[in-house]
Amino acid sequence: MTRAERNQAPVDDISKRYVTVGVRVAAAWSWRLIVIVAALLLVAITVAYLRIVVIPLLVAILLAALLKPLIDRLHKWRWPHALAVVVALLVLLGIIVAIVWVISTQFSRGLADMSVRTKEFYEQAQIWLLDSPLHVTEDQINQVIEAVQMAIQSDTNALVDGVISVGSTAGHFVAGTLLAIFTLIFLLLDSHGIFKWVVGIFPEKTRAAVAGAGRVGWTTISSYVRVQIFVAFVDAVGITIVAAILNLPMLLPIGLLVFLASFVPFIGAIVSGLFVCLVALVYGGVWPALFMLIGVVVVQQLESHVLQPFIMGNAVKVHPLGVVFAVAIGALVAGIPGTLFAVPLVAAANVMIGYVGGGTWRRSGPSAEEPDEGPGAKEQLNS
Repeated sequence: MTRAERNQAPVDDISKRYVTVGVRVAAAWSWRLIVIVAALLLVAITVAYLRIVVIPLLVAILLAALLKPLIDRLHKWRWPHALAVVVALLVLLGIIVAIVWVISTQFSRGLADMSVRTKEFYEQAQIWLLDSPLHVTEDQINQVIEAVQMAIQSDTNALVDGVISVGSTAGHFVAGTLLAIFTLIFLLLDSHGIFKWVVGIFPEKTRAAVAGAGRVGWTTISSYVRVQIFVAFVDAVGITIVAAILNLPMLLPIGLLVFLASFVPFIGAIVSGLFVCLVALVYGGVWPALFMLIGVVVVQQLESHVLQPFIMGNAVKVHPLGVVFAVAIGALVAGIPGTLFAVPLVAAANVMIGYVGGGTWRRSGPSAEEPDEGPGAKEQLNS
């Protein structure tokens, strides 16, 4: 081959001649991964910048998924749609008021008594350590306490910063709350119209894929909310029963704390478990605290190895390692709210991408209907 012929040779032939297959495959994967990472980074930056709007929207979506079964039940009883929505909202308001009442009364009184008992327990433990054969000095005890306090503070700064940045002022908090309330009302009153409007934004050729992906995504979020409530209820009841057997106080606040903390994957279980064990240690001593720790571990292992694989696994279809990374990234992007929304968002994205990639919408693409649990969504979830 002459020099002129080599200059006229296609670029692909030159790359095949001088570049190995491994290098070409690595290059192809590399630029695609760079594009994917850049897109995810752009989404994360956008969410972090607009989280004062995004977080109320996500709260409204999860609450709408929570209230939708109640509204559907009222529809079967031939209640008017507007009246069903009002009743569902009143039920939600009643639950919130009850939680606030428990926290402001029983929990506050219990924590006041617990703080006094904790101080007494600390003084007794300090005396025991100073007189023990371990030869522990008071300076060493103070250094350990300071190190633990600094570690806790440094670990929680990232989470707390997310909350502070979202509601740095009372005005931001009120604005976010009102936005979540109005969004929830419109989602419950006109979900069909909102879904049709969102699908209509996309080009006509892609609307079937967008509508189908929206349906399976909504089904996954609805399943996640219902299953998470059931799992949180099981955790709360199990740990409260163990606390009742050990004759611990504040049983209702303990159950409520475990129930609420269960909505934060991994982190919530650790924090609530440590708190319950601390209550047992302060009010009962070392042996009740040890038995409480065993009870917490047994209940959480039952939830992790029985409820999660069989119930939550079918609802979200996300590997536990993916859940860990999703929660970690959510905490970095949006603090505590990020840990709450990470799993349902990843689960919804997982089934939506799988639906679009599967191509079933090309054969029988769903129209821009309300995202309910139709046959197409169930087939996608069971596949």
